Amino acid sequence: MALCFELGAEENILRQSVREFAEKEIRPVARELDAKEEFSYELTAKMAEMGLFGIFVSPEYGGSGLGYVPYIIAVEEIARVDGSQAATVAAGNSLGIGPIYYFGNEAQKKKWLPKLCAGEMLAGFGLTEPLAGSDAGGSRTKAELDGNEWVLNGSKIFITNAANDLSGVTVVQAVTGKKSDGRKEYSCFLVPADANGLTAKPMHGKMMWRASNTAELYFDDVRLPTAALLGNRGDGFRQMLSTLDGGRLSIGAMGLGGAQGAFDLALNYAQERKQFGQALIEFQATQHKLANMAMEIEAARNLLYKACWLKDEHKPYGKLAAMGKLYCSEVMGRVVNEAVQIHGGYGLMQDYDVERFFRDQKLLTIGEGTSEIQRMVIARHLTS
Repeated sequence: MALCFELGAEENILRQSVREFAEKEIRPVARELDAKEEFSYELTAKMAEMGLFGIFVSPEYGGSGLGYVPYIIAVEEIARVDGSQAATVAAGNSLGIGPIYYFGNEAQKKKWLPKLCAGEMLAGFGLTEPLAGSDAGGSRTKAELDGNEWVLNGSKIFITNAANDLSGVTVVQAVTGKKSDGRKEYSCFLVPADANGLTAKPMHGKMMWRASNTAELYFDDVRLPTAALLGNRGDGFRQMLSTLDGGRLSIGAMGLGGAQGAFDLALNYAQERKQFGQALIEFQATQHKLANMAMEIEAARNLLYKACWLKDEHKPYGKLAAMGKLYCSEVMGRVVNEAVQIHGGYGLMQDYDVERFFRDQKLLTIGEGTSEIQRMVIARHLTS
């Protein structure tokens, strides 16, 4: 059996170009954007110009057609510098573009994907509700059929990319009835940002991803044509679970990139900072910290890339997606903790980027399914 542990020239060129962009364009403004809780239209436009939206989408719909491994590398390199900008790209692709690309009909794809891939608009993913987080089956948002229209009522919360001037459409899960066994029937709808009865409110005061756009959505008799139904009626829950599998890969990439970024900061600081007459890197305790950090990052990268390769090869990848998301997010937690420790008191100051990395990490063990939920998902795969 042949094993390959080396990326191709195309992937390496992509990594280098995204890394250079992140260092040149994002790093100089990341701290200020974080402090102001400011979504950057300028950076989003530049990321779109680089083709970072729709990387895995076929060119016939405006995408690059490169696949999931290149997409994950791009998210990783953005996250190496700033979690907020990585969140915009990850949510815009995995959660916004993904369900339309994989489950939309031809008319829906042609209507939405070219604009989304070009970055002319962003798409959101309306699953989480005030009373339905990890329990996605607890959704209360309802859609009732009234003649040839669906009438949507309810609310969503913590929805990325859904309350800014680029917000174009949100994929919304709603209860559309009951199945023969008495369980709720879920369906997904494509809700335009300008739909009558839709209110989108930006959420502020976040601990992390402060420069990404997060929204509360309220649906008050939002009327949608039957053509807004994504796929078939009753397919919503399956569509959401499949979307979350792909989304876990991007959250894993954010954890991996964030861990690499924090490690780089810690390594540089350890080489420059002197204590007791020598650089921190000369102390065995520091060397052991850095060695453990590097080892875990390497293991995380191999696990995540394998999961992405499985998806590109159309092989079952759900178990490794959950493993990758869980491991990469928790690895970043351990890495940023040690990175702050190496920085000492300076690591607690906003003048040092490692402080922002420390805050940004926490969402990764909560969003796209908590660490507890990931372990449940993995266990189900082991016993199925």
